Amino acid sequence: MGRVFEKRKHKMFARFAKMAKTFTRIGKEIAMAAKQGGGDPDTNSRLRLVIQNAKAVNMPKVNIDAAIKRATNKDMKDYEEMIYEGYGPHGVAIVIETATDNPTRTVANVRHCFSKGEGTLGKTGSLDFMFDRKGVFEIELGNRNLEELELELIDHGLEEIDQDGNKVIITVPFTEFGNMQKALEEKKITVVSSDKERVPNTFKEVTPEQEAEVQKLIDLLEDDDDVQNVFHNMK
Repeated sequence: MGRVFEKRKHKMFARFAKMAKTFTRIGKEIAMAAKQGGGDPDTNSRLRLVIQNAKAVNMPKVNIDAAIKRATNKDMKDYEEMIYEGYGPHGVAIVIETATDNPTRTVANVRHCFSKGEGTLGKTGSLDFMFDRKGVFEIELGNRNLEELELELIDHGLEEIDQDGNKVIITVPFTEFGNMQKALEEKKITVVSSDKERVPNTFKEVTPEQEAEVQKLIDLLEDDDDVQNVFHNMK
């Protein structure tokens, strides 16, 4: 009975830790959006999307409001968006997006993660060619016809569209992110969540044992509070 309880407790703590990390990441995104375009989502399109993302992961409204309030406080430090790139074990390419108020601390932490995870931190921009930047929207299909919706959105940068039940995933080139956001809002299509991703254009084959070694480094990076997203080309 004791072992079962401990196992359940461990799973519960892991779930809460992951939720806390998600809330921290989105809280920074809210703060950056509000700092850049103001705290009113009606006039700040970037903030509107981030708030939708927060609601999609059940982030409490009090947390959302607190993040906006902190961002509009003149004494709050600005977050800088910094990109780091390197190779993990077995030649797996890794790109890390961070949001930090202390770049010196962040680069030291990222370098430590690479060293501990048996990887090598490289120069920014050295792996850019291996990833394509994409904008991804999850929307509610509602009563719309998927084929008709696809035709409507082609002129707004639509690259791919996939249906999963009543949810639809839309992919656009990074440069068309704002264009698609505006089109969805004008058509009154509910956006459940949105994201900007780095999709590898080449993949690195690894064995299950090698995958575990690379995942160790990815976990170290994702556990850092300054890290927002980690992308890799491991197949």
